[in-house]
Amino acid sequence: MAASYRRTTGTPIIVAHGPSMGETPNAIPARLARREAADIVILARSGLDRLIANGTVTPNTAIDLGLSRIAVAVRAGAPIPNIATPDALRATLLNAKSIAWSDSASGVYIQSTMLDRLGIADRVRPKGRMIPATPVGEIVARGEADIGFQQLSELKPVKGIRIVGLLPDSLQKVTAFSGGIVAYSPHQAEARALLTYLSSPKADAAIRASGLEPAPRKASR
Repeated sequence: MAASYRRTTGTPIIVAHGPSMGETPNAIPARLARREAADIVILARSGLDRLIANGTVTPNTAIDLGLSRIAVAVRAGAPIPNIATPDALRATLLNAKSIAWSDSASGVYIQSTMLDRLGIADRVRPKGRMIPATPVGEIVARGEADIGFQQLSELKPVKGIRIVGLLPDSLQKVTAFSGGIVAYSPHQAEARALLTYLSSPKADAAIRASGLEPAPRKASR
């Protein structure tokens, strides 16, 4: 999308990556707190709302871009676990020797909510690990966890894993990933134009290919 946008508009886009939340130095809130150069941020809506609240992102620029669902992965070649129903997922987690989840929105949900809903938090949390900064898929690919949880869009690019599927609907958490303009950006007009493009139908095909779903237009605010 960045290359296409540059060809169309002549505006280059420099992309840097970091978690939506967490305590690592490369997490987006930490980088903005250091006033690293940035014009637009795209992160989990809850993280964006906090940046709006503290004045880092301009409120009337926030818009939802994509909807993300949590998926499950195992190492390539490993047996495929059953996650089709809550009961099957519960049994899979109880049988797993080691589990990994991210330190961003999906991992916080799994650790603080989903395991409790399954009634296995006390037995599974001790063998689970929240992974800061590194994609969970890489941990699974290296054999450092039997099973991993992260947003589908973040698992898809990782080599050496097999994506088992999405969490069952009754346990799924859909996270909106949203964009906003950094308040101290010197390129306000260019940033607004890019957000308009990213939230338009022109971006839908690329968003779907990444493992996300385009956010409903009415979801922007």
